[in-house]
Amino acid sequence: MIRRLGSEPDTLNSITATDYYEETVNRYVTETMLWRNYETLEIEPQIPCTWTESDDHLVYTFEFQPGILWHDGVELTADDVVYSFDKIMDPKVDCAHLRNYFKDIETVQKTGKYSFRVVWKKPYFRSLEMSGGIPLVPKHVFDDGADFNKNPAGRHPIGTGPYKFVSWTTGRKIVIERNERYYGKKPFWKRVVFKIIKDDPIALQIFKKEQLDMIGLRPFQWERQTASRAFQRKFNKVDFYLPAYSYLGWNMRREPFSDRRVRLAMTHMVDRKPILDKIFYGLGTIVTGPFYVKGPEYDRNIKPYPYDPRRAEELLSEAGWRDTDEDGWLDKEGEKFSFELLMPSGVAEYEQMATVLKEDLKTIGVDMGIRRLEWATFLRFVHEHKFDSYAAAWILAYVSDPYQLWHSSQAEKGSNYVGFVNGEADILIDKIRREFDGEKRRKMCYRFHEIIHDAQPYTFMFTSKSLMAYTKEIEGFRTYVIRPGYDIRQWRRAP
Repeated sequence: MIRRLGSEPDTLNSITATDYYEETVNRYVTETMLWRNYETLEIEPQIPCTWTESDDHLVYTFEFQPGILWHDGVELTADDVVYSFDKIMDPKVDCAHLRNYFKDIETVQKTGKYSFRVVWKKPYFRSLEMSGGIPLVPKHVFDDGADFNKNPAGRHPIGTGPYKFVSWTTGRKIVIERNERYYGKKPFWKRVVFKIIKDDPIALQIFKKEQLDMIGLRPFQWERQTASRAFQRKFNKVDFYLPAYSYLGWNMRREPFSDRRVRLAMTHMVDRKPILDKIFYGLGTIVTGPFYVKGPEYDRNIKPYPYDPRRAEELLSEAGWRDTDEDGWLDKEGEKFSFELLMPSGVAEYEQMATVLKEDLKTIGVDMGIRRLEWATFLRFVHEHKFDSYAAAWILAYVSDPYQLWHSSQAEKGSNYVGFVNGEADILIDKIRREFDGEKRRKMCYRFHEIIHDAQPYTFMFTSKSLMAYTKEIEGFRTYVIRPGYDIRQWRRAP
């Protein structure tokens, strides 16, 4: 199978990686004890194991099958599990985005060669999933005294999964091949090649020449470039929703976006309905908050702030931004209202959306610059908080926990990149994490949604449909409501 990778991962170390591209490759190379079944949505063993759970949800004991081999032939043991957890919790390891999910674990203890116990300090409603979901790395490979963050295994991952890593040619491709010693059912595909093709139009041209088996499509490509009968004779198209949303993030650490009135004014200047209809061809849903729009935690009674330039001008005036020198631009204390929007390069819809927003803001005297960055550079700027605002998207877990993105403790080294700090929100997030009753948790999520909607740290945009095309030679294609929305291990080449 040959498929596209839209950008290059920063690393293939499953503990330190933060981007979707690493996950796209490693989901077939690495494994955890437990995972969520795509079809049933239940938590099940990925590595063959059994477990027990204490009545107070604080102690989980796992025993896994002997004879599970890392791809280099060394046996997986409980030492690897304990080592992986210790690395996640090591403050010198660059994985703050991951560490927050395990912060309430007191210990991970080896109880036998193939068994371990996870002890929690306090209950967490995702404690079973996280206890069995520790990303696993081989101790014998990483425990060599080198810097874990820069270990060469980040370029050559070793897992236990149905595929093993073969090669990574920078800027060109990543190759994995079927693990013939895999303990479970072996997939059909002997080799999977991820071609790194950053340009969307070029990728579609290559796909049409049948040099790729599958491809993600942009809305324009879906609507205008793949609708012909000739295309449909050779390829199938499929669209589906995943828990995700796009947004504009405002850096609350800096003027002018430290002021809630300014952030709200920006939202009033984003005309989302025509953007969705004209740029995204209506292939999505406008959203208002931090949960999946089709999930139980999302409060559908909260309506989007309307496009309202007059109200935006009023809010900016209240915040002290006025055109005092009559040059057509708002200013405050001698400073012109000028800011920069960061965006990953090569995303046509973001380009068009940013252009529309720039022109709309100009009508009320706000000067917005647009800065396009390669994916790795874009991530670095966002992680280091070197931005006024940025355009991006989150892909969410099936079961939502807002801690990573919104708790104040995650504002420095976590994923709370915009610096949102709110005392009531912190209390709610902590309560949400401790509540096992789904209905009680939903009500708390509704209140949290209200807080975020009022504060506007993001201008929430859309949950867009995932759009894909694949060759008719592929059989067994199905879609699911959890990422990535499909599973190539279930596919095969038609005879």
